[in-house]
Amino acid sequence: MVGSEVFSGEVKKTEVLNGGFRRAIGLRIKETKEVYEGEVTELTPAETENPLSGYGKTISHVIVGLKTAKGTKQLRLDPSIYEAIQKERVVVGDVIYIEANTGAVKRVGRSDAYATEFDLEAEEYVPLPKGDVHKRKELVQDVTLHDLDMANARPQGGQDIMSVMGQLVKGGRTEVTDKLRREINKVVDRYIEQGVAELVPGVLFIDEVHMLDMECFTFLNKALESPMSPYVVLASNRANCVIRGTEYDNGGQGIVSPHGLPVDLLDRCMIVRTYPYKLDEVRHVLETRCRVEGTAVSAEALEKLANEGIQSSLRYALQLLTPASIIARLSGRTQIEPRDVGEMNSLFLDAKRSATVLREMETATAGRQGRPQ
Repeated sequence: MVGSEVFSGEVKKTEVLNGGFRRAIGLRIKETKEVYEGEVTELTPAETENPLSGYGKTISHVIVGLKTAKGTKQLRLDPSIYEAIQKERVVVGDVIYIEANTGAVKRVGRSDAYATEFDLEAEEYVPLPKGDVHKRKELVQDVTLHDLDMANARPQGGQDIMSVMGQLVKGGRTEVTDKLRREINKVVDRYIEQGVAELVPGVLFIDEVHMLDMECFTFLNKALESPMSPYVVLASNRANCVIRGTEYDNGGQGIVSPHGLPVDLLDRCMIVRTYPYKLDEVRHVLETRCRVEGTAVSAEALEKLANEGIQSSLRYALQLLTPASIIARLSGRTQIEPRDVGEMNSLFLDAKRSATVLREMETATAGRQGRPQ
């Protein structure tokens, strides 16, 4: 996320940060179910007279034959399961599995034994299942704490965690209360203790962290102490600057701190030292970009672009590739030459040269204004 994202008119700043924290914390839920899995060899609905009317017939049951690499089994299923089979559009030759507890039917795909049935077909072929038809299957599903928050903000079903996962839909930004989050944390803790779920902490990357204010930094200090906290990476391109939200403190000068972060939060951080790019590194990045984009460039032009990246910035040198390739193509050449890079420098200015031109213009303007008429 970007630091400026927290300034939203819909929800509070701390709510946006809290949502980012909980998006970065995963919950891996493992559930063991009894299923019947195999290739459908028989699908025969049995009809009987409708007891409510003497003019029609109704499905009394359905006979389903399933085959695996180890054996076959014939099942007599309820009519409601036959409706689920029809919704999945199951036919003989499909690989399916049926949950024993709920009767849910899932079509996995077409058996690969029918792969040569047609020359061209938009169908997914799967191998014949191994083992017995009736087996225990472990299902793993990953969900974030933020997903659970949003699902419980509009509860529509059961209170068990699998029912909650079925409600992970609908957009819109809803502010979740701290009380609800504490209740969700209790349920998550209970499932972790029972071995049903596993907490998977992720990484929350906050770019332009100097855009946050003191209220957000106070929240970060508290959130980082929580046992349910992800790994947090803060990025800033500021040196010493005023902490946002303290502009009227210290006699109206604001509180100045390294990177725009309060000192107590900096004490919690491990600061990674960065260095400017070297010439070889700039050249390697340019070579990689040219290779990915399919742009041909001569060795001399590449060297000139690398020097441009050292003198100005790597980003500026990368941005020169596209217009330089257009100039080369319009000139009837298949690769970028040094003169194309030189022409780009006559058309565009990097940030440093642009600032120099503006200062010269300002000096010239001030000189003309100070000259006596």
